Amino acid sequence: MILVLGLALTLWAVGAVMGAPRSVRLNMMGLLYVAVLSLHLVLPDGHPLRLATGESAALWLILGGFVVLVLAYRWGLRRLRARAAKGQADIPVQAHQGPMGEIELNRYSRHIVLREIGGPGQVALKNARVLVVGAGGLGAPALQYLAAAGVGTLGVIDADVVEGSNLQRQVIHTDARIGMPKVFSAQAALEALNPFVTVRPYQRRFDEEIAAELVAEYDLVLDGTDNFATRYLVNRVAFTAGVPLVSGALSQWEGQLSVFDPARGAPCYQCVFPQAPAPGLAPSCAEAGVLGPLPGVVGAMMAVEAVKLLTGAGTPLRGEMLIYDALYGESRKITLARRGDCPVCGD
Repeated sequence: MILVLGLALTLWAVGAVMGAPRSVRLNMMGLLYVAVLSLHLVLPDGHPLRLATGESAALWLILGGFVVLVLAYRWGLRRLRARAAKGQADIPVQAHQGPMGEIELNRYSRHIVLREIGGPGQVALKNARVLVVGAGGLGAPALQYLAAAGVGTLGVIDADVVEGSNLQRQVIHTDARIGMPKVFSAQAALEALNPFVTVRPYQRRFDEEIAAELVAEYDLVLDGTDNFATRYLVNRVAFTAGVPLVSGALSQWEGQLSVFDPARGAPCYQCVFPQAPAPGLAPSCAEAGVLGPLPGVVGAMMAVEAVKLLTGAGTPLRGEMLIYDALYGESRKITLARRGDCPVCGD
């Protein structure tokens, strides 16, 4: 027995020195065991090799049986762990109803320690419903940060599909999702980012047919569209519903944003822009170009305003417009006033 154990240790050590994988060394131990057991079964009693290796085959059979039991137990344990892990992976994470669970408290801990947000503010975000019109340059970063912040329900409406030219700035989408409707691409990204958020995709244009009914379901609207007809419509239905509107716009190196909230004394969008500019005076991003990171900067600012409005933190940009010039690294604010003759919110 001692001879066999010494030989086994020698083989294991030599294999380790030579860099043999653990599986190879275990196979060598198995071959040594089979060789010793064969000697006891083939050679007659009293043979010197049998005497040197334990005399009886019964001892080796008992040892082999014990090893088989240990290996079987370990194999069964691995199978059970694998099945348990698979079962956990197959269970979708559901947003908790009511108070936040431990996972959510840990996820939003950096918000909760902010004096201006705290626990009540985070609960307000969890219970909030925000509609984002457009899943493009401005909508994409706004959606990502609102989802990460824990806004409970996010609606996103857009009729377009992902195109290769979008990917220079619309980082919510990926190359693999070219041709997919933007709202479903955004939904996939947001649910992967935060499974505690409910995403409602609307693959259609924001038009008169559904605008009023849709906006009435939400507490706040973010407008990231790039055409004046939709902006005027969003502004009108948001005013009618008494819902604050966070609006952003881009042009080449410059971005702007404001909070239009006539119900709380601020002007509406049409107070500031009473008429759409003449054709050619306000070219689209496709015509004039736009710096790739700029939508991310302005879209993130829109998300900041949304969080402030929902939690009551700080001073939102009501009655003010923030203008950011990326080319020169400058920002400025201008004061906005309501117009008594505004066709939307005027006297």
